[in-house]
Amino acid sequence: MANHNHREVMPNQALRSLFSYKNMIKILAILAICAIFLLPIYRLIMLSFTSDGNLTFLNYTTILQDAATWQVVQNTVLVVAGSTVVSLIIGVSLAWLVAYTDIRAKRVMQIFIVLPFVIPSYITTLAWTQFLGTDGLYMKLASLPPFSVEPIDLYSLAGIIFVLGFSHYPLVYLLTVSVFRKIPRELELASRASGAKRSTTFRKVNMPLALPGIVSGGFLAFLANLDNFGIPAFLGIPAQINVLSTYIYQQVVGFGPSAFSRAATFSVLLGIVALIGTAIQWLFLRKSKRLETTIEDKQPRYFLGKRKWLVELIIWVLFFVTGVVPLISMGMTSLITAYGVDFTLQTISLENYQFILNTSSKAKEALGNSAMLAGVTAAVGIVIGTAIAYLRVRKPNFLSKFTEVSIGLPYALPGTVMALSMIFAWMEPVPGWNPGIYGSIMILFIAYITRFLILQVRGSITAVMQVDLSMEEAAHVSGAKGWSKWRKILLPLLIPGVLTGAFLVFLSALTELTVSSLLWSSNSETIGVVIFGFEQAGYTTYTTAFSSLIVLLIILGFIILYVSQSYWNRKVGKRT
Repeated sequence: MANHNHREVMPNQALRSLFSYKNMIKILAILAICAIFLLPIYRLIMLSFTSDGNLTFLNYTTILQDAATWQVVQNTVLVVAGSTVVSLIIGVSLAWLVAYTDIRAKRVMQIFIVLPFVIPSYITTLAWTQFLGTDGLYMKLASLPPFSVEPIDLYSLAGIIFVLGFSHYPLVYLLTVSVFRKIPRELELASRASGAKRSTTFRKVNMPLALPGIVSGGFLAFLANLDNFGIPAFLGIPAQINVLSTYIYQQVVGFGPSAFSRAATFSVLLGIVALIGTAIQWLFLRKSKRLETTIEDKQPRYFLGKRKWLVELIIWVLFFVTGVVPLISMGMTSLITAYGVDFTLQTISLENYQFILNTSSKAKEALGNSAMLAGVTAAVGIVIGTAIAYLRVRKPNFLSKFTEVSIGLPYALPGTVMALSMIFAWMEPVPGWNPGIYGSIMILFIAYITRFLILQVRGSITAVMQVDLSMEEAAHVSGAKGWSKWRKILLPLLIPGVLTGAFLVFLSALTELTVSSLLWSSNSETIGVVIFGFEQAGYTTYTTAFSSLIVLLIILGFIILYVSQSYWNRKVGKRT
């Protein structure tokens, strides 16, 4: 009898343990992560294998037998490979010069290096098209010499590769420059003492050791080039040059009975290209040598001597021509009364800005929608992203790792693929039930949070890792627990890092185009969608005026972030 009672107690205890408060929270968290981050991708993949309600390979066989598909794939491979090579050459060269040589004003250079990455790529494209256009600043300057200068056509494969490469080289630079600095100079000195030339030392010592940073930066540039919609759309669609990201967009906006199935199939093909790039990165990293040191040596290793002024001149000319002049040209176009007229005192006007800020209801709604979407996404990211980051660092386990990987997956996917997965997931979250999310601004909220939450998580992880665990333990011993510990100890130390992540989330959401181009609906247009619409309709002066405003807002945001962080650091420093 006692044994029978004992057997009854054991299952009851197991059930109570399974349905305890903590376990229920974990189960609900896993279900929420699967529903929000993983289910949309699953439904997208399944739709690509569905025709008339049946599982089939028909979509793939039809698409792969179409010659247009292979032309699009070829264009995609050429554009992504070419632009990634451009990003690698520029990024690695600048990283080496900044890390190893004695060139001056390196901190100021960092601003110009990061500038192409901070400004949205579609605005950068507009700046370039205005600079190099037939009525642009380039042709006006080209008419000055006695000899003829040919115009540069950006509406081509080479033009797309050029703009993409210059837009994403900062990714290569940022991941490579710190790795170069961590390479012990003793290894270089040993190589030189053995009789190796500088070029040989760089090829056999520096490059193998810097390979992890170069490959990681190159992979990020590869994904950014593959994912980018704005540049191929602005330059490729007018020239009838399609890549996978723009072709998927055209499939969806073209509607038709099989539009979504075809778009889903092309999305899977785009995902396969991304996976191939991931595999290539893994192979390179597997063969690379890891550095054991974490100390950055910022002292110059190569002194340029008399050539220093020439190298510095080349760098500043590069920054000026590729970063400043196109923006100036765009600003000039935004101030003229009509596109094509000369920029003179008589043609300068603020009419275009008045149209954007006062007359155009679309532009005003887009500013309000994007600001609201970006603000809510950043606020949700600060709360949820920082909480996830704290658990990931302080309580590493399967659930926290699973959460990080799941949250990171939508950001790793190309934007058009992610947008399509949102449509299929939220059009009917439960078969037969349409809650009205798709076709409203709510789907943009969900999509932005799903896509950009990982940026806050990564930023907050870095911030949490910089807080010594002993400070939390001391607070715990002193009786500070829960909210009291966060308010008095953690938040003052975390806020600078958390704000950086939040600003990155806010900026990404504010200027987003790829996801919005497929998810926007009436009264939910965003800044990127309206700028794209103006450009497609031929309203160049309105497009440049709106884009110039956004650039000014971005610069203002950076100033506010810098001042806020400086003020907070001084305040916390005085307190401690």
